[in-house]
Amino acid sequence: MDNMNEPFSLQDFSDADRWQSLMRPHLLKIKPYSSARDDFKGNADIWLDANELPYGQFLNRYPDPHAKELKKLLGKIKAWEISDFLLGNGSDECIELLLKLFCEPGQDEIMICPPTYGMYKVSAQINNVKVIEVLLTSDFQLQVDEILNNASDKTKVLFVCTPNNPTGNLMERDSILRLLREFKGIVVIDEAYVDFGGEESWTVFVKQFPRLIVLQTLSKSAGLAGLRVGICYAQSDIIERLYSIKPPYNLSGATQIISIMELKHYKRRRKLWAKLNSAKASLISSLDKFDSVIKIYPSDANFLLVKLKDADYFYRELAEMGIVVRNRSKEALCEGCLRISIGKNDENKQLIKIWKRIDKSFRKSIPSEFKEEMK
Repeated sequence: MDNMNEPFSLQDFSDADRWQSLMRPHLLKIKPYSSARDDFKGNADIWLDANELPYGQFLNRYPDPHAKELKKLLGKIKAWEISDFLLGNGSDECIELLLKLFCEPGQDEIMICPPTYGMYKVSAQINNVKVIEVLLTSDFQLQVDEILNNASDKTKVLFVCTPNNPTGNLMERDSILRLLREFKGIVVIDEAYVDFGGEESWTVFVKQFPRLIVLQTLSKSAGLAGLRVGICYAQSDIIERLYSIKPPYNLSGATQIISIMELKHYKRRRKLWAKLNSAKASLISSLDKFDSVIKIYPSDANFLLVKLKDADYFYRELAEMGIVVRNRSKEALCEGCLRISIGKNDENKQLIKIWKRIDKSFRKSIPSEFKEEMK
């Protein structure tokens, strides 16, 4: 097995392998919108540049277009150079920007590995970019040979979600390393849930692989979903190009301020991750006792994928009782499955309490000739 700390030389990659050849050519010449906040580098007491209403406190002014203070704090937390990451309005904006940078509408394509996060496909469709799908294996791992065999010169971006949504599992390291060596396009690793599993981030490889981009978010483990902050890690020249095409003020002033306030206590969240994982283990133990549950898939995330004897029935009944989960039954390889987020202890207890009630009514509704199968 490959060592995660094994060094790779950039000399291993030819010019044809470098990311610039994958970029939409006309964007190399684009001149980004420049606000006065970009043009002016010093300190000022009076701002008469942006046609803002002069009356008010703070929110009457446009925010820092580069979110420098927030990036500085995040760079310290993540031990990362601020020139090597971009902040987006959620990871969804980062996905959108990557498609705009690398994929020519009506011409290029991306590759995804269902079941996976749905916004990769939606963003591609919005941008008129073809989507190639290579299913995961039955145990939700990457089919590397199939990915490589189905890729062409037009396959600009491969999205890999690990831990994966909706399955919750980590992708095998060796598979990803092979793709980083052999796939000719951009490899985007989406780590929205990485902190819950305790696995080392793929950001450690960004310096070695020119075509590796890693996405993270403050929505999950940082507990700031309401603020919408995504993080895109890449080599600095890619980040520079992404900044040239992003909206000028993509993170609001309120988002920047509140994020800074919350992230000053970021280390405390590690205790919450441990608390959540304990709650997850308890929920697994409780759900596993029900005959209606066929399988609970291993999870390195803050949710469970649960296969049921009648997922649609349980989904409807839970909703009737005021508990909303995600029905993933129509997803490839997820037939009969619900995705259940880990809640607070009282929420998890209420879920189990109501589940017992639904399970009892479910058993009564089964014809007698099939009841033996429920045992």
